[in-house]
Amino acid sequence: MRFPEHLVPGHLVRRYKRFLSDVRLADGEVVTAHCPNPGAMLGLNDPDSEVWLLPSRDPRRKLAYGWELVRAEGGLVGINAGRANRIVEEAIAEGNIDELRAYPDMRREVAYGHRSRVDFVLQGDDRPDCYVEVKNVHLKRAAGLAEFPDSVTARGTKHLGELIEVAANGGRAVMLYLVQREDCQRFAVAGDIDPAYAEAFTRARAEGVEMLCYTCRVSPEVIAVERAIELAP
Repeated sequence: MRFPEHLVPGHLVRRYKRFLSDVRLADGEVVTAHCPNPGAMLGLNDPDSEVWLLPSRDPRRKLAYGWELVRAEGGLVGINAGRANRIVEEAIAEGNIDELRAYPDMRREVAYGHRSRVDFVLQGDDRPDCYVEVKNVHLKRAAGLAEFPDSVTARGTKHLGELIEVAANGGRAVMLYLVQREDCQRFAVAGDIDPAYAEAFTRARAEGVEMLCYTCRVSPEVIAVERAIELAP
């Protein structure tokens, strides 16, 4: 996924009210930018962190910038949770996710389960439909270990239940965790943050839901799927 505009560098002053952030630009001006991430963003919203903003050319938007990247522990991290589906969609189309190759058709935001919508349904001849749910990941508390979630997510727990039903009915069910950073080699569920999600994850894995995790290559120009990483036991 290539950014549609050149990103503007700055330094974070503060993040507040979940979806707002104040950023000091290189010329000293402080602007308010949209923070497109509902999570806790642990370790990613420290004051004076180096960040990158995407300018908006839409006159209908109230804020002229959106926060996209932050430098953490020496590397860049994508914080825009809304980018995850686009990044995964491009990777599937380009054949960069080995487990999801050879499906000629892709549908987006398909209604299923109990008033839910799955991110993608992949379809191909002589194979069951593949339901793919995508979760954005950016939390890292230990060396090389990506974790999800970074806050309690009842919605995420519900999605695992929906995928369990897909698998039980003969479909292929996939939960794909997209890590928008390069410095992780393993993935684990943060059970101390959300025990209910951890329990649902364990059950889903036991009942046939496939768990995939991929990291990204991140730069101020592009974010793209890079490689698969292992799931910690």
